[in-house]
Amino acid sequence: MPRRTAATLATSGEVLRLIRSGEAVTRADLGRVTGLSRPAVQLRVDELLERGLVVERTDAPSTGGRPPVRLEFNAAGGVVLVAALGASRTRVAICDLAGVELAGREFAMDVEQGPDVVLPLIMDTWDELLGDRPPSMIRGVGMGVPATVEFAHGRTESARVMASWTGVVIPPIIRERFPVPVLVDNDVNVLAIGEHRGAYPDLDDLMFVKVSTRIGAGVVAGGGILRGAMGAAGEIGHIPVLDGAGVLCRCGNTDCVDSVASGTALLRDLRAAGKDVKTIADVTALVRAGDAETMAMVRTAGRRIGEVLAGAVNILNPSVVVLGGDVAEAFGPLVSSIREVVYRRSTALATRRLRIEPSRLGAGAGISGCAVMVLDHVLSPEAVDETMTVSLLRRA
Repeated sequence: MPRRTAATLATSGEVLRLIRSGEAVTRADLGRVTGLSRPAVQLRVDELLERGLVVERTDAPSTGGRPPVRLEFNAAGGVVLVAALGASRTRVAICDLAGVELAGREFAMDVEQGPDVVLPLIMDTWDELLGDRPPSMIRGVGMGVPATVEFAHGRTESARVMASWTGVVIPPIIRERFPVPVLVDNDVNVLAIGEHRGAYPDLDDLMFVKVSTRIGAGVVAGGGILRGAMGAAGEIGHIPVLDGAGVLCRCGNTDCVDSVASGTALLRDLRAAGKDVKTIADVTALVRAGDAETMAMVRTAGRRIGEVLAGAVNILNPSVVVLGGDVAEAFGPLVSSIREVVYRRSTALATRRLRIEPSRLGAGAGISGCAVMVLDHVLSPEAVDETMTVSLLRRA
């Protein structure tokens, strides 16, 4: 195999990577780092300037004579469309190329209405949020959905909540209206990506656990999201607990932690006990009022979740377990019970430096994670170079 030199690697996409990372911020820097000639550097920079991915700044400090022209990544050179779908609430936004939210909207929506209803509503919302921005500004789309996703094709499988979506391939539907790269992943994976990049960028191993209508996990291992062979990694909601009393789960098995400790399960069991609860907010009110029966049920749910997480901690050895979702965020007793069981049941080495913490980004982690997911793809050197090639072929 022929040896690959720095110069052969330094395509326009690689030059953009160097500018984005700050490794090279002038043309002279690029020449020194890549080994490219001055004309070759100029050609690549011109391509990036033309695409709006880079801008020039002339306010750099001078060491004598004319100050050098500094090259900066242009976060305003495009937008990505993102949507974080939940079982009952959805957040839709547009972000710049640095992942900063420019405009967004959150609304209640039952995803069980199906893709024929939900996807057009999301796309209509994107159109409204775009305002007078031209379609050429759109660089990509990122979505998180509450279902197992075969990531390579954006196909929903074995849906926990979105039963009417099973087998739906989402990207082609979106591309009919927005002809750009479309990435779709599990909702908890995008939460994990968002939390990792936004709150724990220096940690390589993190597990995000969402306790809400359902229970699921997203795993960051070695600095990247762990999807598994088919995208099914992190489905901790369907690990059984020991004392679940034979509760039937949506997946067809019994006593899955999702079926006995999720927000849906808490509401079901409290109603069966005669409590007038319709939402998690009602359960929160009972907890704050010190209702003994409600507190006991919340603590039991926490211990069951902790039992499952203890096994996951032993297998994955994360640096931090982040607890998110409206149930985890609302109930201190549940989080305390999770911590108690994990530290007691996991191995001493796995828990020596383990932190179990609430989400720092909250619901915003979903939008952030969707943006990071699609931006890492569309701004990768390979994707940038492919876009440049397609643009040149169209002109020919």
